[in-house]
Amino acid sequence: MHTWPGAAYPLGATWDGWGTNFALFSEAAERVELCLFDEAGAESRVELTEVDGFVWHGYLPAVGPGQRYGYRIHGPHDARRGLRCAPSKLLLDPYGKAVDGEVSWNEALFDYQWADPKRANTANSAPFMPKNVVINPFFDWGNDRPPRIPYHDTVIYEAHVRGLTLRHPEIPLHQRGTYAGLAHPAVIEHLKRVGVTAVELLPVHQFVPEQAMQSRGLTNYWGYNTIGFLAPHNRYCSAGQRGEQVGEFKTMVKALHTAGIEVILDVVYNHTAEGDGRGPTLCFRGIDNRAYYRLDDANPWRYIDYTGCGNSLNVRHPHSLQLIMDSLRYWILEMHVDGFRFDLASALARELHDVDRLSTFFDLVQQDPVVSQVKLIAEPWDVGEGGYQVGNFPPLWTEWNGKYRDTVRDFWRGEPATLPEFASRLTGSSDLYETSGRRPVASINFVTCHDGFTLADLVSYNGKHNEANGEENRDGTDDNRSWNCGVEGPAEENPEIVELRARQQRNFLTTLFLSQGIPMLLAGDEISRTQAGNNNAYCQDNEISWVDWSRAAGERDLLAFTRRVARLRRHHPVFRRRRFFRGPYVGSGEGAADIAWLTPAGDEMTEADWRASYAKSVAVFLNGSEITEPDPRGDRVTDQKFLLLFNAGPDPITFTIPEARLGTDWEIVLDTENPRGEPQDEGGFLPKTKVEVARHAIVVLRSRG
Repeated sequence: MHTWPGAAYPLGATWDGWGTNFALFSEAAERVELCLFDEAGAESRVELTEVDGFVWHGYLPAVGPGQRYGYRIHGPHDARRGLRCAPSKLLLDPYGKAVDGEVSWNEALFDYQWADPKRANTANSAPFMPKNVVINPFFDWGNDRPPRIPYHDTVIYEAHVRGLTLRHPEIPLHQRGTYAGLAHPAVIEHLKRVGVTAVELLPVHQFVPEQAMQSRGLTNYWGYNTIGFLAPHNRYCSAGQRGEQVGEFKTMVKALHTAGIEVILDVVYNHTAEGDGRGPTLCFRGIDNRAYYRLDDANPWRYIDYTGCGNSLNVRHPHSLQLIMDSLRYWILEMHVDGFRFDLASALARELHDVDRLSTFFDLVQQDPVVSQVKLIAEPWDVGEGGYQVGNFPPLWTEWNGKYRDTVRDFWRGEPATLPEFASRLTGSSDLYETSGRRPVASINFVTCHDGFTLADLVSYNGKHNEANGEENRDGTDDNRSWNCGVEGPAEENPEIVELRARQQRNFLTTLFLSQGIPMLLAGDEISRTQAGNNNAYCQDNEISWVDWSRAAGERDLLAFTRRVARLRRHHPVFRRRRFFRGPYVGSGEGAADIAWLTPAGDEMTEADWRASYAKSVAVFLNGSEITEPDPRGDRVTDQKFLLLFNAGPDPITFTIPEARLGTDWEIVLDTENPRGEPQDEGGFLPKTKVEVARHAIVVLRSRG
């Protein structure tokens, strides 16, 4: 095997058409061996002798795409000092762009003996390890261009590659559960009809199911257990695992872009699949434990854990930060993705202990000419002390607004004294974002997400039912803020409860799509997907988690309603404002308000009205007549005025249309009492006339004046 010196950059395995350059960072290593595997699994080793800035490198002219490889690191092994080099352990490349195979759990994967953890384990782990694959980076992108949907026009659809497509009847069997399945015209057409402009995919970085989970007959379905930050997960590929996953992922992105849909990845840079000090040695731990992981300075054998997953990536180290930034740039430049949702993003902001919005990571993102130009979404919390940071991320970032979720749930389940905060969340949460120079789009609004109840379960269960997870229903949150409408679980024998649950789902969808900010819809909620009350289905790769497309036939009304309310948002910029409301009766002339809050009697809300703990009904006037937007022909079109009537109470409420200065001729355009949202009364409503809103319902009116 001929070996040339190669180059220290780029890191990873890079095929240039003639041969492959291998480069690996390790400050802890004394020797580095590149391990190559043939078709029969036989291993040959090539020592990398060139070292520049702790990067070990070499160029192999005879190696090309499809070649499987890994590394062995020779160096000190002293867990008490945080040093975990173990040459008997085959290690994955942190910069590997494809992985073939899966972890087969065996004691050989651990650098200590289970019977005596103080003794080193020198068993060869290669037979039980997946291998990296050299890829062909060349791909015909054709005329692919990122859609670059403005934030205020964005509608996000949170989905799981496997779960969304595995049971879709129109997708060929061999493509179900894969990137190719997600790119299928039937799926794309469904997304477009629902008004989706971006799919936010649960983790597609190569991940590893935990040993304990597999021993219970379960798996890590969600994928928040990354082991390769540049490799698309091999199990989601229909064509193979020897690099084909890269091309299939790119083909998926290209197809979605052609349809005008962006691709956002849920990324997990806060921890890895190696867990705490008792975990396996698969990659980072054996390469340079102290560089990649946050260790206790006083006790380097102990891993600091802000994630609840055993370890935290060491964002204080330049090479860990480089890995994160190189990974982000790779997915943007080479894989053409359009943005990222950062899991437990607060963990990335911890330099000493406290979450620091001016941390090095945020500085790097801010100044990076590539990463700073895509959509950046933070999950603004972690499990450490002071980790809940909703509203505190830098101006470049948007955030999952957990307060929006909680408040909207409380309002529609009839909790007292929720009206003032409901008003704030409906209008973009200016209390969280305006002081930092951000706009309403900083708020990613959601009622449900992968973590928790689905929309159908939110209105069907008061408590979690996670028995299938094998933890005696102890896992998952107890703070669901749900309401089962009178019966726990299925209630087909009670038509009144079934109808109320359906109406509550329509109320949540209407609130979501007509709130200022960016709506995020959980995949399957538009067809009433259920997880049978499981609010923590992270380990359920089965019918509990998969989208059951057969429900679409029985939920045509809900699907039609979702399309209707999404279309209402899309056609009227007053529901997707670029700036916060200025407040009632400001500007020039009578009726120049951009928003007004009214009692059911049609009067402006007073302090006493806001303070009334029993208040569950409110009317909201939105003045779209001061907003103009280009139409498809390029002409500027003025929007209309709207009146939103919310009734979260248990009894019907009669609303009075307000005085003429807010509008003179009103028509109903949406009524959540109707299964499809169509108005039951299309007649005009003049000022001071009455409109009855059913219990637990919303009526939306538009001014024709």
